[in-house]
Amino acid sequence: MAQQSASGKLEAQLVRPGQSNSTGDARALYLKLFSGEMFKGFQNNTIARDLIMKRTLKNGKSLQFIYTGRTKSEFHTPGRSILGNDDGAPPVAEKTITVDDLLISSAFVYNLDEVLSHYDLRSEISRKIGYALAEKYDRLAFRAIARGARKASPISATGYVEPGGTQIRVGATTNDSDAYVASNLVSAFYDAAAALDEKGVTSDGRVAVLNPRQYYELIQAVGTNGLVNRDAQGTALQGGNGIIEIAGIKIYKSMNIPFLGKYGTAYGGTTGVTAPGNTGDFVAESLEDASDDQTGINNDYGTASQFGSKSCGLIFQKEAAGMVEAIGPQVQVTSGDVSVVYQGDVMLGRLACGCDYLNPAASVELYVGASAPSDF
Repeated sequence: MAQQSASGKLEAQLVRPGQSNSTGDARALYLKLFSGEMFKGFQNNTIARDLIMKRTLKNGKSLQFIYTGRTKSEFHTPGRSILGNDDGAPPVAEKTITVDDLLISSAFVYNLDEVLSHYDLRSEISRKIGYALAEKYDRLAFRAIARGARKASPISATGYVEPGGTQIRVGATTNDSDAYVASNLVSAFYDAAAALDEKGVTSDGRVAVLNPRQYYELIQAVGTNGLVNRDAQGTALQGGNGIIEIAGIKIYKSMNIPFLGKYGTAYGGTTGVTAPGNTGDFVAESLEDASDDQTGINNDYGTASQFGSKSCGLIFQKEAAGMVEAIGPQVQVTSGDVSVVYQGDVMLGRLACGCDYLNPAASVELYVGASAPSDF
């Protein structure tokens, strides 16, 4: 309803939807909207965060994880004091994960562009910032898991042999195309499940992460090759959700796993996969160097050459890797004098985290070719 001003003119009652309780900063709630969109973009695109051990770090640069080896049982000798096992078991080792430098994704939004835009510019940009952080988060985590699959146990005390990581070949030829054959993958899953059982890894929290084309090859094989999922037929199968698990291992798909020397997808050559065209810069992106001598990185995720070009999937249990977060996904936006000077705002998403393998026995790397990728 209009009201009369002191000058006698009628003025409209202006609604400021960006104000909190109709007072203060006219854009206060808009910034919160951006925050929510960024978090939504991050949560919807990262899968590794819920699949590995995640800890929050405060007032320190690294976090210590304790790894306890196995012990044994023995019969008691009458009259003998019970003062621990003769071998001094269980042996204990530590794994320290350091936080990498601050990971950021930002954009500058010009006020005039917001005025002229016919869509919610900040919302679109904020989602993309969340996507960028989630992509890097998953790539670091999956590289750490793959590295762990190539490692021996952290327990190295004399007289103790603890199980280490597992590498399983997919198929029997030297062609990369073996990685896409459903029957090869099913066999590898059962082999991986048996290996995890034999190494004493709990069945709780076992998951696999595959390339999307591998995932869809498995869906097409539902009902054949010994792969039957009675809970996911018909509509669920056609909707791309036909595979729930194999051998008790829940399956996810991601474009961020190390895959034949790239991320997610490899085209041409011996893969037998034809590029669909117009794939952009982010599909089949090559693995970059991410060792601890790279700027901003304090954990060793391996260089492209160290990582090799034969890895084609991961199967692991939650203890396979740990992620330390000193700063969880956060949002910062400029305002006040800075916004006046530049006539716009910098929108920033940030994250401080670090990842490394924990229990190699809980990691399985799938590979193609005559020999397994080397440890580093």
